[in-house]
Amino acid sequence: MRLLVTSGIFVSDSNAEVETYGLNPLSWLLVEGVESEDHTYQKYFVLGTVSRHYVEAGLSLADWFKKDLPAPVPSPFEELHGVPLVHETTKLLDEELDRIVNEGVAAHDNLAIGTIIRECSDLFRGLQSLTDCCGGDGTTVRAILKAYPDIKCTVLDLPKVIESAPAHDSVTYVAGDMFHTIPPAQAVMLKLVLHFWDDEDCVKILEQCKKAIPSREEGGKVIIIEIILGPSMGPIMYESQLLMDMLMMVNTRGRQRDENDWREIFTKAGYSDYKIVKKIGARGIIEVYP
Repeated sequence: MRLLVTSGIFVSDSNAEVETYGLNPLSWLLVEGVESEDHTYQKYFVLGTVSRHYVEAGLSLADWFKKDLPAPVPSPFEELHGVPLVHETTKLLDEELDRIVNEGVAAHDNLAIGTIIRECSDLFRGLQSLTDCCGGDGTTVRAILKAYPDIKCTVLDLPKVIESAPAHDSVTYVAGDMFHTIPPAQAVMLKLVLHFWDDEDCVKILEQCKKAIPSREEGGKVIIIEIILGPSMGPIMYESQLLMDMLMMVNTRGRQRDENDWREIFTKAGYSDYKIVKKIGARGIIEVYP
């Protein structure tokens, strides 16, 4: 417990006769059943990152570097285990891991969406329609609709995800592939999606987004919520960003990116301009314009 307190996961009161320990905002995220719109239970994200399969992939990194692997280069996870992570074939490796990873990714994606809506109110104000790519069960768009009920929202995701999504009167669910087509809307949102893909695939995804939205004069834009690597938020947050970059490197074909990386991708995908709306924690909110 002293180690966990020093690591910033719990707090302690050593002034009492018996030292006591308590929750802080970080460990509070591991408490199940909290009735709060800002609370997103992160247990499964933690279980995924400390799973045997993740750890073994990390330990295989030295061998992976020495191999002359043909393009597209698989991640250390995929090279070691024979299947990609966060993929329909992951369950062939381990069904329990697949469940934990899917639960963890969903929880991580939806973390702090309430904060983003409050802190970046202009992001969704005035929008008539929004498509959330890889929007999962629609948790994020339901939160947006609570604040902006007039937006027509569409969620695009793979068929297996859409099949289990809860029905909602104001949400249209579409089963499909963002590499092929994206339901048209005034704005398309990519929330923690692009870090799973290499630069070339990110360009392809953004090209499909560009086809789905109107011109900038008509309010067309792509909303990207991703880590923007950089030390501006302080050393602790920068370290967190870099650790997330390593997590993506070991387990996926993607990575985290700094502003120069993002600018290059936007340009290659044919966009004219972008704006970093705000940085909240390790993440940044970017508007990209056609």
